[in-house]
Amino acid sequence: MNKTIKTILVLLTLLICIPVTVSFGQHRPGSALKPKTIAAPDFTLKDLQDKTFKLSGQLGKPVVIFFGTTWCPSCRSEIPAYKAIYEKYAVHGLEVVYIDINEPAEKIARFTKSQSLPYLVLLDSDGSVAENYNIVGVPTLVLVDKKGNIITISHSTSDLPLNKLFPDSN
Repeated sequence: MNKTIKTILVLLTLLICIPVTVSFGQHRPGSALKPKTIAAPDFTLKDLQDKTFKLSGQLGKPVVIFFGTTWCPSCRSEIPAYKAIYEKYAVHGLEVVYIDINEPAEKIARFTKSQSLPYLVLLDSDGSVAENYNIVGVPTLVLVDKKGNIITISHSTSDLPLNKLFPDSN
């Protein structure tokens, strides 16, 4: 009888302790823990006019970065959305930047002209900036806040929380 009681007590203890142990370290909504902010990797690139752009020089205003290529069908299909973002939010202080990855400047210049791109086009000719941002597919969009921290990374303009950054522009 004592052996049976001890076995039941051990089993009850395990049934109580295992779920408690497993729950340690899990995120609970509303908890005091805040997500860690991630600083956007700084970079310096040239634009099509050979002017230098430095991300850290944009502190004080939000920046949306579109990583893409001229040959990417999804990148091309997003161009009207990129233009709409530029037209709507640039007047409110949003810096809009398109970074073309691993393509010759002449090809990018022809593409920019044919598409009438109004926003800044930068040349990541060796892919180093894309590599620092861990870009594995295009288009990839990165939204950086006024402090230089990444707010979100997505593959579609519809996922960018621009309305929250610019509530008065709606």
